[in-house]
Amino acid sequence: MPRRVLTGRVVSDKTDKTVTVLVERRVMHPLYKKFIRRSKKYAAHDEANLCKQGDTVSIEECRPISRTKSWLVVARNGEAVERPAGYDAPAAPVAAPAEAGA
Repeated sequence: MPRRVLTGRVVSDKTDKTVTVLVERRVMHPLYKKFIRRSKKYAAHDEANLCKQGDTVSIEECRPISRTKSWLVVARNGEAVERPAGYDAPAAPVAAPAEAGA
């Protein structure tokens, strides 16, 4: 299964190796049929502390890093960010069942 990738704006970079990313999406109101904005904040891992407040970043789902952090910064202002070791390995493939021999 592919990992989710979201795009948002950095609203806080005060913590070490972590940025808070605000992701906004537009949804249609069920009754009034008008588009409204919904937003959510995600804590994302920024190994090199490159991201600053106001940057547009892409974040990708990854294994849990801490209690609140399970996202990884993969691009900053349209440019790819180097991933730390151990975060870019895909999930282990499922082994094929052994064939029944005669």
